[in-house]
Amino acid sequence: MQRISKLLPASKKTLVISSVGVVALVLFSSFMMFEATKAEVNLTEDGEEKTVKTHANTVVELLEQEGITVGEHDALSHSGNTAITNGMNINYQQANQIIVTIDDKDHTYYTTLHTVGEFLADNLTISDHDKVSHEAKESIEDGLHITIDKAYQVTIDDGGKKKKIWTTGGSIEQLLKENDIKLNKHDKVKPKAKKKIEKGKDIAVIRVEKEAEEIEETIEFETETKQEDSIAKGKEKVITEGKKGTIVKTYEVVLENGKEVSRELVSEDVQEEAENKVVAVGTKKPEKAKGEKEEEDQDPEQEHVAAADDKSPPEDEGDASSTSESNDKKENYSNDGEAGAEELSMNATAYTANCNGCSGVTATGIDLNANPNKKVVAVDPGVIPLGSEVWVEGYGVAVAGDTGGAINGNRIDLHVPSKGEANDFGSQEVKVKVIH
Repeated sequence: MQRISKLLPASKKTLVISSVGVVALVLFSSFMMFEATKAEVNLTEDGEEKTVKTHANTVVELLEQEGITVGEHDALSHSGNTAITNGMNINYQQANQIIVTIDDKDHTYYTTLHTVGEFLADNLTISDHDKVSHEAKESIEDGLHITIDKAYQVTIDDGGKKKKIWTTGGSIEQLLKENDIKLNKHDKVKPKAKKKIEKGKDIAVIRVEKEAEEIEETIEFETETKQEDSIAKGKEKVITEGKKGTIVKTYEVVLENGKEVSRELVSEDVQEEAENKVVAVGTKKPEKAKGEKEEEDQDPEQEHVAAADDKSPPEDEGDASSTSESNDKKENYSNDGEAGAEELSMNATAYTANCNGCSGVTATGIDLNANPNKKVVAVDPGVIPLGSEVWVEGYGVAVAGDTGGAINGNRIDLHVPSKGEANDFGSQEVKVKVIH
């Protein structure tokens, strides 16, 4: 410029300076006019608001100008081809990806909502019993992972009382605690408390009680026999009447939901000992009259016949077993001396303490398990009173201490120690006498 000014006269210099100013002014005016013609737009991006001046014709051109690419799940307040106008408010929200695991299955969601509660309300049905890993007020961020355990109902049978309870799983023990179902020392849970809850499978709480029960029972007396040479052979005499004793048995009784399931004998306390009945059996032979000496030389077979006619069993003094057998028969038929005792003809069968449906304890409280050799007869109380002492042909003296569903009328059932003996006995017609 200095060179030009040197070469040009002053008037020329003024002309050149004026031309440069005009160009600058034109450029500035054009710039101002360009800026003045821009539209002013309020753009809110992911919650942050800013003012943008633009010559963009459409919303999508404006977003491109601002470096924003609209994704498939993003939210935009206007369609992309909407024309830009001055003072326009445009809202753009980028979508966040959320992974939701429901009952161990993953699901992918995209949302532009701000909180977990808003997202769940808009996309899923959640009940008050469902378990959600995040609070409703928590903010949503891209990549958030939400876990939902859907609730279901299970039935709990608590000691016979059933109720339905909502749960999302876990252990049975935890479920019982959450619902204030307390277990006592002996209570049982099925399935076991440590196991996991299974959908569709009921839970049973069995209330177990253990209590002591005392039962007073009668101790039956036995009948003893002894030989007495001062009493005529074939005769008997009661020396000592028998006396029944008493015993208190303590049982541990187990109840499940109020019903007895077992009982165990834990102690026995004899209150009064039983006293055996003593019967003297005569062995004295009748004295021989004069002139009967020759009868001693009678043929043995004739003597046997005579004995049979007298209804006295043969006696072999040299055979101890024969004598014992004779004494047993006398013991078994000790009622021969009872005046006025009525003889009954009855059908007899045999049973054991452990027969099908048997408890081992008779109708009068006699424990046959503890006394396997006890002679007890099941009777029809309308024919033979319970508690009576009876004599049964081939069985001996026994107590009428039991009853039975099939024992009616002239029928009795004899207690024997083993099933083999019961089977061998079968069914027999026997003579029966009520002693007292």
